[in-house]
Amino acid sequence: MPRSDDVLKLHRLARAGGSAALLEWLRARLGGWTGVVDAGRGPGPETAVRGAAELSARGVRSAVLHAPGSATLLFALDGGRALAAVLEQPHHPDAATLLADAAVPLALVLRAEEAARREERAALAESRAREAVLHLLMNGRLSTAHQIAEALGPSLPEPMRMYVVECRTGRRAEVARRCEELTDGRAWIVRCPVYVRHLIVLVPAGPAAVSAGHDPLAEALVAVAPDCTVGVSGELRLREAPAAYQQAFHALAVARERGERHARFGPGPELVLAAYEAGAGWAETLLAPLYAYEPRRPQDPGGQELRATAHAWLNFTSHATRLLKIHRNTLAARLRLVEALLGLDLARLGDQAALSLALRLTPGAWRGKGAAAVAAPGLDAVLRDPRVTAWARAQLSALSGPDAPSGARATVRAWLAHDAQLAATAAALGVSVPGARKRLTRIEVLLERSLLQSPSARHDLWLAHRAEELAG
Repeated sequence: MPRSDDVLKLHRLARAGGSAALLEWLRARLGGWTGVVDAGRGPGPETAVRGAAELSARGVRSAVLHAPGSATLLFALDGGRALAAVLEQPHHPDAATLLADAAVPLALVLRAEEAARREERAALAESRAREAVLHLLMNGRLSTAHQIAEALGPSLPEPMRMYVVECRTGRRAEVARRCEELTDGRAWIVRCPVYVRHLIVLVPAGPAAVSAGHDPLAEALVAVAPDCTVGVSGELRLREAPAAYQQAFHALAVARERGERHARFGPGPELVLAAYEAGAGWAETLLAPLYAYEPRRPQDPGGQELRATAHAWLNFTSHATRLLKIHRNTLAARLRLVEALLGLDLARLGDQAALSLALRLTPGAWRGKGAAAVAAPGLDAVLRDPRVTAWARAQLSALSGPDAPSGARATVRAWLAHDAQLAATAAALGVSVPGARKRLTRIEVLLERSLLQSPSARHDLWLAHRAEELAG
């Protein structure tokens, strides 16, 4: 093959297959060992590594090292590296020429591959930093979240709406680009650390952003692909980010069943607002042992970390390991410690609901009310408050309304009584598990809340049923 053909072949290989394809072709053409070595260190044959060090030390571009029965040909690349071939004698007559011709495209493609790796590492670092900002918001640490967000850009929107976009993982980058275009770069976009098909988007709220039944951003995002679905929260402050996320997630459950594939969280009273005055003291009392807990070893989680673990698990169950970046055994051990400290059984839905409400009623750092907290009433006293009763009746009214499917209230009551376990609920209702799932899916649309996928409305439904029982 003429030399010009070899040069063209080398350049085509470098463009199409990168350094690996180019080196593989050289090995097949020359025989022996061919690769890239770093000056003075492996991997690679000892003669090749030593030769690369000699090239670097002497500032020469090429060299040949002879040994009994073999020759090592070296051509300098960037950064103290060399293209080397260890060939048996007699070697291919054009070996030196081929290696010299290969050194130029190889150096270029190695440089491009390193740049691509650096860009990938930078993108991963930014993605994790954005995830950290979201985690800080969810745990009420607004000051630190703002500091990191300002460094990354854009600023966190205040007030905001939260969008949860569900699409194929390969579409998330396209959806994110479209969102940036439509919001003039003002949206804060995070890949969900729990659900790989979800993007979480914080968008500046305003009177023109969303009108009744019309959301230009959601409509544009679902148009990106037929599998895109969008749930939208109400207009909230950043300190209400956990509530915004739950609202958007519940709206997403409704959007999946709608032809337009997007939905906004339905209006209605919020439990935290209804229960705050009656329940803040109770919540402080319940959580006091958690906040006062001091770990025996420095590496063990303290009270704040246990609180974050409990909050993540209540929202995402076993998927909390992805959010917290911990092993499932670590999650289980922390939950056992939370149970022991608070005297709860987290296998029971009622105890889960109590802890969920207490955590939401104390979003900031514990204030340690002391004697006042000790005298606080129990959960039933909180749920007997007239404002909570009104909230409960509003939440459950749809189950008995004209649009409710037959047996909706009985289905929900059985599901709650069996700790939201689908198999036990199906057995109690005398239907199959798929049948019970279909009933609950219809009720999701009716209530405009997610039930089967976390974060689920199961805790609020349990509290609403208990409040209704106490009022009755």
